[in-house]
Amino acid sequence: MRIQQVVMKKFPADLAQLQTLHDLAPQLLLVFASPVHFSDEQLTQALLERFPQAQLVGCSTAGEISQQGVENGSVVVTALHFESVQCRVVSTELTAMEDSFQAGAALAQQLAGWEPKAALVLGQGVNINGSALIDGMVSLLGSALPIVGGLAGDDAAFQKTFTLCNQGASSTRVLALGLRGEALRFAHGCFGGWKPFGPVRKVTRSVNNVLYELDGKPALEVYKRYLGEYAKDLPGSGLLFPFEMLSGAREPSGLIRTILGVNEADGSVTLAGAISQDGYLRLMHAQTDALLDGAEEAARATLEGLQQDGAPGLALLVSCVGRKLVMGGRVDEEIEVVHDTLGPQATLAGFYSYGEISPGNGLQECQLHNQTMTISYLGESAG
Repeated sequence: MRIQQVVMKKFPADLAQLQTLHDLAPQLLLVFASPVHFSDEQLTQALLERFPQAQLVGCSTAGEISQQGVENGSVVVTALHFESVQCRVVSTELTAMEDSFQAGAALAQQLAGWEPKAALVLGQGVNINGSALIDGMVSLLGSALPIVGGLAGDDAAFQKTFTLCNQGASSTRVLALGLRGEALRFAHGCFGGWKPFGPVRKVTRSVNNVLYELDGKPALEVYKRYLGEYAKDLPGSGLLFPFEMLSGAREPSGLIRTILGVNEADGSVTLAGAISQDGYLRLMHAQTDALLDGAEEAARATLEGLQQDGAPGLALLVSCVGRKLVMGGRVDEEIEVVHDTLGPQATLAGFYSYGEISPGNGLQECQLHNQTMTISYLGESAG
């Protein structure tokens, strides 16, 4: 497996940098870029013309991650050439949030007969129920298949996001990359670093990922009360105060839910994924040092699942935009700690997202995470 990366900070002026990837003859191009670069077809056309044999997989971001750290407004292209690992990209349309399960099942149907050993999923970051999308895939592919990825971003505007494949950029397409082969090396890790505060609140009315009532009161009213002056900046300020999900017995589930939107008319709050209708929620907040510790823990968990042989590999980092907002000018430290933990054989690529997809640490079942650093390590064994 060979890997090369190009970071274009002034696209399209630095488009000629793509020429450096030609000798690699990549079969796969991972593309993470600011949403502005998906508003026309220039980026897609440039990649298809220069690399007609490669599969394109990517999305818009709330910040691009590369070997150089974190960028905003850039295009990061990571080219991969496999010796024996095979990849297959499938996609389907998702035009309504309530169709998220069916969209996941449609992706799985296209991959099922191909029998992948792992899958990367990218979906739009708005108008989607990320947990239902995953449930749809698991319904056909089973819970043992590691599924990783995330939901696209648009620089925290929560208006329009994009995914990218060989059919072009789209705001309504979800896609999956299947990987298989005896030489495939795959590991993952995830961790948060957020702390709960305030009282536990009972979910008294919700439908899928829309929360209507907490303790019998409009959810938005309760939420605004705790946000105080931050309430005027909703939904963006909601990234700083996500919900921790608890079971009906008030036990932590290990899952966090980010707010994607609010509805002043009915007092509801739309979350990135579904919540338990008989569970409890509690607000969370974080400090930079705790988030950096969480990123290091995610990297360590990834190493535990990986047999180190010194061969190069790709570390795909999908981290929540909420973490980026909390860390501010120190956000590069999150990437640095992952790089230092994984070592020089890992090439880093990824994005800041509106939802992270990964199996939980020590668990086989894939889940939608929020406010979490997730790491997926992709490599190819020699011989």
